[in-house]
Amino acid sequence: MLETIPFSLAVGLVLGFLTGLGTGGGSLLVLWLTLVLHMPPNQAKLINLMFFLPSALIATFLHWRQGRVPFRKLLLPAVAGCMMAAFFSTIGQKIDTENLQKLFGVLLIFTGLRELFYRPRKPK
Repeated sequence: MLETIPFSLAVGLVLGFLTGLGTGGGSLLVLWLTLVLHMPPNQAKLINLMFFLPSALIATFLHWRQGRVPFRKLLLPAVAGCMMAAFFSTIGQKIDTENLQKLFGVLLIFTGLRELFYRPRKPK
C-alpha cells in the first residue's frame, strides 16, 4: 500500500505543503524514501533535489509576489549556500554511505530539538 501511486501522491502533496511553509519537507522526503521505500540514500538525495528545486522556486515566487522576499539581504547568504552545497556535495561523495546516513540522522535530531525548544527573542 505504501508504494502505490495514490499514496505516493498524497505523501508528495503533504511534503510539498510543508516545503511551501519552509519547514523542511525535503528532510522528511529523504526519510520516506530511505526508511519506507528502502531506496538507496544516494538515489533519495537526487530525488530530493528534483523535488526541492521546483517547490522552492514556486514558493519563492509566491512569497516574492507578496513582498516578503528581501533579495538584497538574501544575496550573500544564497551565494554562500550555493558554494557550500557544491563543496560538501563533493565531500559527501567520498564519505561512506553508512556514515553519511548517521551524520544526516544527527542533523535531523539537532534540527528537531531546535524546533522543539526554540523561543523567539523579545525585541529590546
